[in-house]
Amino acid sequence: MPKYFRLISLLVICGLWSAPRTAHAQALIPHTLQLDTAKLEKQGLSLAQEAAQLGQFQQYELALPRARLASQLAPKNDKVWFLLGGLHLQTKNYDAAIAALTQANTLNPKNAEVLFALGSANFQQKKYQAAIDNYQAGLKLKPNDPEGLFDLGNGYYMVGRLSDAIAQYNKAVAQDQKFWPAINNIGLIQYEQGNVEAAMKQWQTAVTLDKQAAEPLLALAVALYTKGDRQQGLTLGETALRIDQRYANLDFLKENLWGDRLLSDAKKFLELPRIQAALEQR
Repeated sequence: MPKYFRLISLLVICGLWSAPRTAHAQALIPHTLQLDTAKLEKQGLSLAQEAAQLGQFQQYELALPRARLASQLAPKNDKVWFLLGGLHLQTKNYDAAIAALTQANTLNPKNAEVLFALGSANFQQKKYQAAIDNYQAGLKLKPNDPEGLFDLGNGYYMVGRLSDAIAQYNKAVAQDQKFWPAINNIGLIQYEQGNVEAAMKQWQTAVTLDKQAAEPLLALAVALYTKGDRQQGLTLGETALRIDQRYANLDFLKENLWGDRLLSDAKKFLELPRIQAALEQR
């Protein structure tokens, strides 16, 4: 509905406007609705807080309408736009996420987290160079952020700048020695390059850091089995899939940046009767 008709409806509801009567000697003096912008903004921030809480519990269908309304009531608050963009990102509405996050960045260009989120939205749309630009801009503001460094590494990985990707992963680990996803991804690159032993060492390190990390455990299992250590490979593979069965899906593995060589070996591994039996038990 056009904005004009919304205003008229609001005036009618509030009793501040009625159908015009025939004018005689005096012209009709229009009434105007006085809006308390501070009060509206306060209501918007309250709605944003509700939306954030709902988002934490992944209740996005309830969170999004509140966040949208909050952005209308508090349009100059960059945090509200950041929240709205983040919710759209979680629901994979990437165009809407980019629009909201761009507005947040316009209002506050010094928030590195907004730039990192923009990078994620562009990355998910396979706009890797745009994502790299976002990550680089975020890291200028927050240069030692492990996740930002990791994300930039992923961007480099996807455009084939493998040495640059490894450098960023190593920087992420230098900032957080327990940041196993960066260690895992170094292994992914090394495996594709044919350096299987080095890749396995990376995955062993990642598993040592987090015994519930299914991805490096499955990658290690696939590498061991392919290399000839079948019994240990099968045992580790069963353990990995008990932790997280999503890794039995090749599309999911590809989303997690598994390369062609590792995917090919994983496909054979996942089709093994013992692994299939383990999946059926789950």
